[in-house]
Amino acid sequence: MTRVAVIDVGTVTARLAISSVEAERVTSMTRRSTIVNLGEGVDHSGILLESACNRLLSCIDDYLAEVRGDSVDALCCTLTSAARDAKNSAQLLDELAARGLKAQVIPGEVEGRLTFLGVAQDFPTSRLLVADNGGGSTEFAVGSLEAGRTLSLDFVRSIDVGCRRVTEKFLSRADPPTSEDLAAAHEFAAEAFEPVLSWERTGVAKPNRLVVTGGTSTTIVALAKALVPYDSSQVHLATISREVVDEQERRLAGVTAAERAKFDGIQPKRAPVILGGVVAVSEILRAAGFGELTVSESDLLYGLSLTVAAAVEGRPSPVGWAPEL
Repeated sequence: MTRVAVIDVGTVTARLAISSVEAERVTSMTRRSTIVNLGEGVDHSGILLESACNRLLSCIDDYLAEVRGDSVDALCCTLTSAARDAKNSAQLLDELAARGLKAQVIPGEVEGRLTFLGVAQDFPTSRLLVADNGGGSTEFAVGSLEAGRTLSLDFVRSIDVGCRRVTEKFLSRADPPTSEDLAAAHEFAAEAFEPVLSWERTGVAKPNRLVVTGGTSTTIVALAKALVPYDSSQVHLATISREVVDEQERRLAGVTAAERAKFDGIQPKRAPVILGGVVAVSEILRAAGFGELTVSESDLLYGLSLTVAAAVEGRPSPVGWAPEL
Protein backbone atom coordinates (compact mmCIF):
# COMPACT_ATOMS: atom_id res chain seq x y z
CA MET A 1 0.00 0.00 0.00
CA THR A 2 1.22 3.50 -0.89
CA ARG A 3 0.20 6.53 1.15
CA VAL A 4 0.13 9.88 -0.71
CA ALA A 5 -0.90 13.47 -0.03
CA VAL A 6 -1.96 15.79 -2.86
CA ILE A 7 -2.89 19.47 -2.87
CA ASP A 8 -4.91 20.95 -5.72
CA VAL A 9 -5.00 24.76 -5.94
CA GLY A 10 -7.85 25.96 -8.12
CA THR A 11 -9.23 29.38 -8.97
CA VAL A 12 -11.78 29.29 -6.15
CA THR A 13 -10.86 26.37 -3.91
CA ALA A 14 -7.72 24.79 -2.48
CA ARG A 15 -8.07 21.12 -1.61
CA LEU A 16 -6.07 18.49 0.24
CA ALA A 17 -6.42 14.73 -0.06
CA ILE A 18 -4.52 12.07 1.88
CA SER A 19 -5.04 8.69 0.27
CA SER A 20 -4.12 5.05 0.46
CA VAL A 21 -3.54 3.46 -2.95
CA GLU A 22 -3.35 -0.29 -3.47
CA ALA A 23 -3.41 -2.31 -6.71
CA GLU A 24 -3.83 0.94 -8.69
CA ARG A 25 -6.98 1.90 -6.80
CA VAL A 26 -7.69 4.50 -4.13
CA THR A 27 -8.83 2.41 -1.17
CA SER A 28 -9.35 5.29 1.26
CA MET A 29 -9.22 9.08 1.12
CA THR A 30 -9.67 11.93 3.55
CA ARG A 31 -10.26 15.35 2.03
CA ARG A 32 -10.32 18.98 3.05
CA SER A 33 -11.57 21.88 0.98
CA THR A 34 -11.12 25.61 1.60
CA ILE A 35 -12.49 28.46 -0.51
CA VAL A 36 -9.57 30.89 -0.87
CA ASN A 37 -10.54 32.61 -4.15
CA LEU A 38 -6.99 32.69 -5.50
CA GLY A 39 -8.34 33.84 -8.85
CA GLU A 40 -10.00 36.97 -7.48
CA GLY A 41 -9.63 39.67 -10.15
CA VAL A 42 -7.27 37.64 -12.35
CA ASP A 43 -9.56 37.76 -15.39
CA HIS A 44 -9.41 41.58 -15.39
CA SER A 45 -5.92 42.29 -14.04
CA GLY A 46 -3.88 39.27 -15.14
CA ILE A 47 -2.20 39.08 -11.74
CA LEU A 48 -2.70 37.26 -8.46
CA LEU A 49 -3.65 39.69 -5.69
CA GLU A 50 -1.40 39.77 -2.63
CA SER A 51 -4.44 39.27 -0.40
CA ALA A 52 -5.51 36.20 -2.40
CA CYS A 53 -2.01 34.71 -2.22
CA ASN A 54 -1.93 35.30 1.53
CA ARG A 55 -5.25 33.50 1.93
CA LEU A 56 -3.86 30.56 -0.01
CA LEU A 57 -0.57 30.45 1.88
CA SER A 58 -2.39 30.43 5.22
CA CYS A 59 -4.48 27.51 3.95
CA ILE A 60 -1.37 25.70 2.69
CA ASP A 61 0.30 26.08 6.09
CA ASP A 62 -2.71 24.36 7.68
CA TYR A 63 -2.63 21.59 5.10
CA LEU A 64 1.09 20.98 5.56
CA ALA A 65 0.63 20.71 9.33
CA GLU A 66 -1.99 18.03 8.69
CA VAL A 67 0.27 16.16 6.26
CA ARG A 68 3.14 16.20 8.76
CA GLY A 69 0.84 14.52 11.26
CA ASP A 70 0.33 11.62 8.85
CA SER A 71 2.75 9.06 7.46
CA VAL A 72 2.85 9.62 3.71
CA ASP A 73 5.27 8.37 1.08
CA ALA A 74 4.99 11.47 -1.11
CA LEU A 75 3.40 14.91 -1.37
CA CYS A 76 2.45 16.67 -4.60
CA CYS A 77 0.98 20.13 -5.20
CA THR A 78 -0.58 21.36 -8.45
CA LEU A 79 -2.08 24.71 -9.48
CA THR A 80 -4.54 25.21 -12.32
CA SER A 81 -6.40 27.97 -14.17
CA ALA A 82 -5.74 31.10 -12.06
CA ALA A 83 -2.02 30.32 -11.81
CA ARG A 84 -1.89 29.57 -15.56
CA ASP A 85 -3.41 32.97 -16.36
CA ALA A 86 -1.56 35.18 -13.88
CA LYS A 87 1.67 36.92 -14.90
CA ASN A 88 3.08 36.83 -11.36
CA SER A 89 2.55 33.14 -10.55
CA ALA A 90 6.30 32.66 -10.17
CA GLN A 91 6.24 34.70 -6.96
CA LEU A 92 3.61 32.40 -5.49
CA LEU A 93 5.60 29.34 -6.54
CA ASP A 94 8.63 30.78 -4.72
CA GLU A 95 6.55 31.13 -1.54
CA LEU A 96 5.39 27.53 -1.88
CA ALA A 97 8.96 26.36 -2.52
CA ALA A 98 10.03 28.07 0.72
CA ARG A 99 7.54 25.75 2.43
CA GLY A 100 9.14 22.70 0.82
CA LEU A 101 6.54 22.28 -1.93
CA LYS A 102 7.63 21.55 -5.50
CA ALA A 103 4.42 23.07 -6.81
CA GLN A 104 3.57 22.68 -10.49
CA VAL A 105 1.30 24.82 -12.65
CA ILE A 106 -0.23 22.16 -14.86
CA PRO A 107 -1.59 22.64 -18.40
CA GLY A 108 -5.33 22.32 -18.95
CA GLU A 109 -4.85 19.08 -20.88
CA VAL A 110 -3.06 17.46 -17.94
CA GLU A 111 -5.79 18.72 -15.62
CA GLY A 112 -8.39 17.12 -17.89
CA ARG A 113 -6.54 13.80 -18.02
CA LEU A 114 -6.14 13.65 -14.25
CA THR A 115 -9.82 14.41 -13.73
CA PHE A 116 -10.90 11.83 -16.28
CA LEU A 117 -8.72 9.20 -14.61
CA GLY A 118 -10.40 9.93 -11.28
CA VAL A 119 -13.96 9.96 -12.62
CA ALA A 120 -13.55 6.84 -14.75
CA GLN A 121 -12.78 4.69 -11.70
CA ASP A 122 -16.55 4.49 -11.15
CA PHE A 123 -17.37 3.77 -14.82
CA PRO A 124 -14.87 1.19 -16.12
CA THR A 125 -15.06 0.64 -19.90
CA SER A 126 -17.95 3.15 -20.26
CA ARG A 127 -17.49 5.84 -22.89
CA LEU A 128 -17.76 9.15 -21.06
CA LEU A 129 -17.75 12.88 -21.55
CA VAL A 130 -16.16 14.26 -18.38
CA ALA A 131 -16.48 17.99 -17.71
CA ASP A 132 -14.46 19.50 -14.88
CA ASN A 133 -16.17 22.85 -14.33
CA GLY A 134 -13.91 24.99 -12.16
CA GLY A 135 -13.45 28.63 -11.29
CA GLY A 136 -11.44 29.80 -14.29
CA SER A 137 -11.77 27.01 -16.83
CA THR A 138 -13.65 23.89 -17.81
CA GLU A 139 -11.79 20.79 -18.94
CA PHE A 140 -13.49 18.34 -21.30
CA ALA A 141 -12.32 14.79 -21.94
CA VAL A 142 -13.98 12.06 -23.98
CA GLY A 143 -12.95 8.42 -23.74
CA SER A 144 -12.93 5.42 -21.48
CA LEU A 145 -10.90 3.50 -18.93
CA GLU A 146 -10.15 0.22 -20.67
CA ALA A 147 -9.36 -3.21 -19.28
CA GLY A 148 -5.98 -3.10 -17.59
CA ARG A 149 -6.83 0.40 -16.32
CA THR A 150 -5.48 2.08 -19.45
CA LEU A 151 -6.89 5.44 -20.51
CA SER A 152 -8.24 5.66 -24.05
CA LEU A 153 -9.07 9.30 -24.82
CA ASP A 154 -10.55 10.76 -28.01
CA PHE A 155 -9.72 14.30 -26.97
CA VAL A 156 -8.97 16.57 -24.03
CA ARG A 157 -9.67 20.31 -24.19
CA SER A 158 -9.45 23.16 -21.69
CA ILE A 159 -11.80 26.11 -22.21
CA ASP A 160 -11.51 29.40 -20.31
CA VAL A 161 -15.04 29.33 -18.88
CA GLY A 162 -15.53 28.88 -15.13
CA CYS A 163 -17.71 30.20 -12.34
CA ARG A 164 -15.42 33.04 -11.27
CA ARG A 165 -14.51 34.06 -14.81
CA VAL A 166 -18.18 34.18 -15.87
CA THR A 167 -19.08 36.10 -12.71
CA GLU A 168 -16.36 38.72 -13.14
CA LYS A 169 -17.10 39.20 -16.84
CA PHE A 170 -20.89 39.43 -16.68
CA LEU A 171 -22.58 38.88 -13.32
CA SER A 172 -20.89 41.31 -10.94
CA ARG A 173 -22.18 44.59 -12.37
CA ALA A 174 -25.55 44.31 -10.57
CA ASP A 175 -26.68 42.27 -7.60
CA PRO A 176 -28.80 40.40 -8.52
CA PRO A 177 -27.68 40.50 -12.15
CA THR A 178 -29.89 41.94 -14.87
CA SER A 179 -31.57 39.65 -17.38
CA GLU A 180 -29.33 41.18 -20.08
CA ASP A 181 -26.15 40.31 -18.16
CA LEU A 182 -27.41 36.78 -17.51
CA ALA A 183 -28.16 36.34 -21.21
CA ALA A 184 -24.67 37.60 -22.08
CA ALA A 185 -23.14 35.07 -19.68
CA HIS A 186 -25.06 32.27 -21.39
CA GLU A 187 -23.98 33.47 -24.82
CA PHE A 188 -20.33 33.61 -23.74
CA ALA A 189 -20.41 30.03 -22.40
CA ALA A 190 -22.36 28.70 -25.38
CA GLU A 191 -19.97 30.21 -27.92
CA ALA A 192 -17.01 28.70 -26.08
CA PHE A 193 -18.49 25.22 -25.59
CA GLU A 194 -20.34 24.55 -28.84
CA PRO A 195 -17.26 24.14 -31.10
CA VAL A 196 -15.85 21.55 -28.67
CA LEU A 197 -19.06 19.66 -27.93
CA SER A 198 -20.71 19.65 -31.36
CA TRP A 199 -20.27 15.98 -32.22
CA GLU A 200 -21.03 16.46 -35.92
CA ARG A 201 -18.48 19.27 -36.20
CA THR A 202 -15.73 17.40 -34.32
CA GLY A 203 -16.39 14.04 -35.94
CA VAL A 204 -16.34 12.39 -32.49
CA ALA A 205 -19.15 9.97 -31.65
CA LYS A 206 -21.40 11.19 -28.86
CA PRO A 207 -20.45 9.55 -25.54
CA ASN A 208 -22.91 7.47 -23.54
CA ARG A 209 -22.84 9.58 -20.39
CA LEU A 210 -21.99 13.09 -19.23
CA VAL A 211 -20.22 13.28 -15.87
CA VAL A 212 -19.51 16.67 -14.29
CA THR A 213 -17.14 17.42 -11.43
CA GLY A 214 -16.41 20.57 -9.45
CA GLY A 215 -17.94 22.67 -6.73
CA THR A 216 -20.77 24.01 -8.90
CA SER A 217 -22.15 20.58 -9.77
CA THR A 218 -21.97 19.28 -6.21
CA THR A 219 -23.60 22.49 -4.98
CA ILE A 220 -26.48 22.14 -7.46
CA VAL A 221 -27.27 18.74 -5.93
CA ALA A 222 -26.90 20.08 -2.39
CA LEU A 223 -29.21 23.02 -3.18
CA ALA A 224 -31.81 20.81 -4.85
CA LYS A 225 -31.83 18.46 -1.85
CA ALA A 226 -31.36 21.26 0.74
CA LEU A 227 -28.51 19.28 2.30
CA VAL A 228 -27.56 20.55 5.76
CA PRO A 229 -24.99 19.37 6.54
CA TYR A 230 -23.44 18.38 3.23
CA ASP A 231 -23.76 14.63 2.68
CA SER A 232 -21.37 13.14 0.14
CA SER A 233 -23.39 9.93 -0.06
CA GLN A 234 -26.32 11.93 -1.51
CA VAL A 235 -24.15 13.86 -3.95
CA HIS A 236 -21.57 11.49 -5.43
CA LEU A 237 -23.01 9.78 -8.53
CA ALA A 238 -26.31 11.64 -8.19
CA THR A 239 -28.09 12.27 -11.49
CA ILE A 240 -29.68 15.65 -12.14
CA SER A 241 -31.73 16.76 -15.11
CA ARG A 242 -31.38 19.87 -17.23
CA GLU A 243 -34.68 21.03 -15.72
CA VAL A 244 -33.21 20.89 -12.20
CA VAL A 245 -30.16 22.86 -13.31
CA ASP A 246 -32.36 25.53 -14.92
CA GLU A 247 -34.63 25.62 -11.87
CA GLN A 248 -31.66 26.31 -9.58
CA GLU A 249 -30.43 29.00 -11.97
CA ARG A 250 -33.78 30.82 -11.81
CA ARG A 251 -33.75 30.54 -8.03
CA LEU A 252 -30.21 31.92 -7.70
CA ALA A 253 -30.60 34.64 -10.32
CA GLY A 254 -33.57 36.18 -8.55
CA VAL A 255 -31.77 37.08 -5.32
CA THR A 256 -28.62 38.84 -4.14
CA ALA A 257 -25.38 37.05 -3.32
CA ALA A 258 -26.03 37.66 0.39
CA GLU A 259 -29.43 36.00 0.07
CA ARG A 260 -27.96 33.04 -1.85
CA ALA A 261 -25.51 32.51 1.00
CA LYS A 262 -28.44 31.68 3.29
CA PHE A 263 -29.81 28.90 1.08
CA ASP A 264 -29.61 25.39 2.50
CA GLY A 265 -26.94 23.44 0.64
CA ILE A 266 -24.48 26.19 -0.29
CA GLN A 267 -21.21 27.26 1.27
CA PRO A 268 -21.60 30.99 2.00
CA LYS A 269 -18.24 31.83 0.38
CA ARG A 270 -19.39 30.16 -2.85
CA ALA A 271 -22.54 32.30 -3.08
CA PRO A 272 -20.95 35.15 -5.11
CA VAL A 273 -19.82 32.81 -7.93
CA ILE A 274 -22.33 29.97 -7.91
CA LEU A 275 -24.66 31.52 -10.50
CA GLY A 276 -21.80 31.82 -12.99
CA GLY A 277 -21.05 28.15 -12.48
CA VAL A 278 -24.67 27.10 -12.98
CA VAL A 279 -24.77 29.08 -16.24
CA ALA A 280 -21.71 27.14 -17.41
CA VAL A 281 -23.18 23.75 -16.43
CA SER A 282 -26.43 24.61 -18.17
CA GLU A 283 -24.57 25.40 -21.40
CA ILE A 284 -22.51 22.21 -21.14
CA LEU A 285 -25.73 20.19 -21.13
CA ARG A 286 -27.14 22.09 -24.09
CA ALA A 287 -23.98 22.08 -26.20
CA ALA A 288 -23.32 18.38 -25.60
CA GLY A 289 -26.95 17.41 -26.20
CA PHE A 290 -27.63 15.72 -22.87
CA GLY A 291 -30.82 15.93 -20.83
CA GLU A 292 -29.09 14.97 -17.62
CA LEU A 293 -25.70 14.67 -16.01
CA THR A 294 -24.06 12.57 -13.33
CA VAL A 295 -22.17 14.37 -10.56
CA SER A 296 -18.85 12.86 -9.43
CA GLU A 297 -16.63 13.60 -6.46
CA SER A 298 -13.96 11.20 -7.79
CA ASP A 299 -12.22 14.04 -9.55
CA LEU A 300 -8.71 15.41 -10.05
CA LEU A 301 -7.76 14.54 -6.47
CA TYR A 302 -8.36 10.86 -7.25
CA GLY A 303 -6.51 11.00 -10.55
CA LEU A 304 -3.63 12.91 -8.99
CA SER A 305 -3.40 10.45 -6.09
CA LEU A 306 -3.23 7.51 -8.51
CA THR A 307 -0.57 9.28 -10.60
CA VAL A 308 1.57 10.15 -7.58
CA ALA A 309 1.31 6.58 -6.31
CA ALA A 310 2.47 5.29 -9.71
CA ALA A 311 5.52 7.57 -9.50
CA VAL A 312 6.34 6.38 -5.98
CA GLU A 313 6.03 2.74 -7.05
CA GLY A 314 8.11 3.24 -10.19
CA ARG A 315 5.27 2.55 -12.61
CA PRO A 316 4.56 4.54 -15.80
CA SER A 317 2.32 7.55 -15.37
CA PRO A 318 -1.30 6.67 -16.23
CA VAL A 319 -1.80 10.13 -17.77
CA GLY A 320 1.57 10.68 -19.47
CA TRP A 321 2.64 13.39 -17.03
CA ALA A 322 5.27 13.15 -14.29
CA PRO A 323 4.47 14.81 -10.94
CA GLU A 324 7.13 16.57 -8.88
CA LEU A 325 7.21 14.88 -5.46
